[in-house]
Amino acid sequence: MKNGALRSRSGIAWLAILFAAVMPVGAHAQAEATTRASLLDFGSVHHPVVARNGMVASQEMRASRVGALILAQGGNAFDAAAATHFALAVSLPRAGPISGGGFMLLHSAEADETLAIDYKETAPAAAHADMFVREDGAVDRDALAFSRRGAGVPGLVAAIDLMLEKYGTMTMAEVIQPALEMARDGIVVTQSLADALSFAREALGAEPAAGEIFFRPDGSTLRAGDELVQRDLAWTLSEIAEHGADAFYRGSIAEKIVADMEARGGLITRDDLAAYRAIERDVLWHDYKGYRLALMPPPGSGGIHIAQMLNVMEHFPVEDLGPGSAAKTQIMVEAMRQAYADRSEYLGDPAFVDVPIEWLMGESYASEIAAAIEPGVARDSENISPGTLPVEEGDDTTHLTVMDKWGNVVSSTTSINFSFGSGIVIPGTGLLLNNVMGDFSASPGTPNAFGLIGGFANSIQPGKRPLSSMSPTIVFRDDTPYLATGSPGGSRIITSVLQVLSNVLDHGMNIQEATVEPRIHHQWLPDLVYVERGVSVDTKHLLRGMGYTLEEGGRTQGSLQSIMWIDGVFYGSSDPRRPGAGVAGY
Repeated sequence: MKNGALRSRSGIAWLAILFAAVMPVGAHAQAEATTRASLLDFGSVHHPVVARNGMVASQEMRASRVGALILAQGGNAFDAAAATHFALAVSLPRAGPISGGGFMLLHSAEADETLAIDYKETAPAAAHADMFVREDGAVDRDALAFSRRGAGVPGLVAAIDLMLEKYGTMTMAEVIQPALEMARDGIVVTQSLADALSFAREALGAEPAAGEIFFRPDGSTLRAGDELVQRDLAWTLSEIAEHGADAFYRGSIAEKIVADMEARGGLITRDDLAAYRAIERDVLWHDYKGYRLALMPPPGSGGIHIAQMLNVMEHFPVEDLGPGSAAKTQIMVEAMRQAYADRSEYLGDPAFVDVPIEWLMGESYASEIAAAIEPGVARDSENISPGTLPVEEGDDTTHLTVMDKWGNVVSSTTSINFSFGSGIVIPGTGLLLNNVMGDFSASPGTPNAFGLIGGFANSIQPGKRPLSSMSPTIVFRDDTPYLATGSPGGSRIITSVLQVLSNVLDHGMNIQEATVEPRIHHQWLPDLVYVERGVSVDTKHLLRGMGYTLEEGGRTQGSLQSIMWIDGVFYGSSDPRRPGAGVAGY
């Protein structure tokens, strides 16, 4: 540790982590009901996990426990977030590898500051606007999604290094050790990991390096109960532990990445890696009903549009309409429709595009949108703001949230885009290659890798960061962190976070209730309202009567990882929509 020696793993600390991580959620509620009877009572069906000293919520329980262990050893939220990220690289390979990028929101209680770290991947210097366009004008989707040319320069390791340098109390070696041991010694394959491997079998089986890690000797993917050993990834983690982020961007790991790129047609060079920087950005601030929200700025689109949609909702008595009602759902759908139309036209990397942030988040524009909403009548997306369709990101993103007893907060969303990225593993490193170039508009005006059309603001340019829906969020009450949250889910991230925020801030739900409430989604085009199972039959009937077309019975939306802090007690929720997620408290 930078400030003092690493604390020993006391039996009390281990018992506290085990209690908070493993006890059934209902048991937590009963054990702590006397502490917060107004929040955890028999009037609530769903109860959050409870802890007193700190908490970690992530999409993989083993990673959450690693973060909680760091808190128990005396580390702060920043140390725990770093350790959790590294652990996710081992236990959630479909979404959490350190070869990806994303966004972080950080709040340091000691420094009394809140900042954003943009660690999104960048386009290599050799990238250009029509690099995935064939002679016939169509986009080469296979090259974009499943080749080395589809990879951007990774940013997560640089972000962790920056976060630890600014606010951490432990060294890189200390926070990486649990993940290194997991990779070297092996972990048990869960059913959810086995299912994901089976789903991605074709991509992972295209080259030997991935097959050596994720396949059985008979050529089948690993099954639940098998042991997953990642020795090459352990080597990569050990190099970072010993030499820091320089090993990844300038040293031994960089050498292996560049050698593979040169041998197999990739674009990332030694200069691309050495030039990468995680960028500190000013957060976007938005006031809503007595709360102050810290939101991610561009190239994240979520912060702007969450504020925009909340601005529109504030023109209506949504708290009186009730969660899940047809009347409130209509208001949210129309706010979503306009936000996604604007997203396609105006959002991009601020180093390349002039994003009209003040106008999009402004009250006058919200009033204009609200005035166009006629109760009981659906608008038509074809008549809403000319522009181009929004780019759809891959769904296999992941999010972690950490709070500690000193008031520090981390909310971080990361991704390698598709599930297991491109499916390509850099030989000797255990690193799955991202295919983030698919987040750009591969050719403005023509379909991208997802069959959707993108805009010029998000076109490919050297060094540019692609537009993203990632929406890490921190909510303050009386200048104190109250709620931190975020989610994976591609373009549905923004609407997922919006609905959880509304459930808490408008309807007073506890964080577990707010998380399990059924969700809806609209993204301008296609002109459909996506409806999760559990939305009231009456609400659906009324929406159809207004003129909306519903898409039902499909996938669930998002996987929120959230923590609230109230009167010295932490309340956590891991979204049940994706298996394996978990909250670990200390």
